[in-house]
Amino acid sequence: MMNIEVNGRNLRVKLYENSSAEAVKELLKKGPLTIPMKDYAGMEKFGSFGRQLPANDEHITTEAGDVILSEGNLLVIYYAPNTWKFTRLGKVQNLSEAELRKALGKGSITATLTLSDESCPPQKEVLPL
Repeated sequence: MMNIEVNGRNLRVKLYENSSAEAVKELLKKGPLTIPMKDYAGMEKFGSFGRQLPANDEHITTEAGDVILSEGNLLVIYYAPNTWKFTRLGKVQNLSEAELRKALGKGSITATLTLSDESCPPQKEVLPL
């Protein structure tokens, strides 16, 4: 799981199992990542990771709550459908479409990404025999 904090709300994102989501997890193991995001076409918020990540593009139609990697370097949070070649990163779990639209608001936002405790289980201490 990944958390995306926007406008004082926490979006809980279940990450998919692919090399793109794994690359995002590796980035977040180094600490929180803050990404300025712009609104586009009344359907998405997007911002740059600042680096290329591995893509696993497929032709899909997004739904509200889809978290996508676009062009190999853009984080996109969809709140309306769009059809294109994208890489799925994850899906917002804790908000309805209406709640997501309200949380994202109008215009630009700042999103802070962190790994949730669920995706980083505590390391077990190994005692010598």
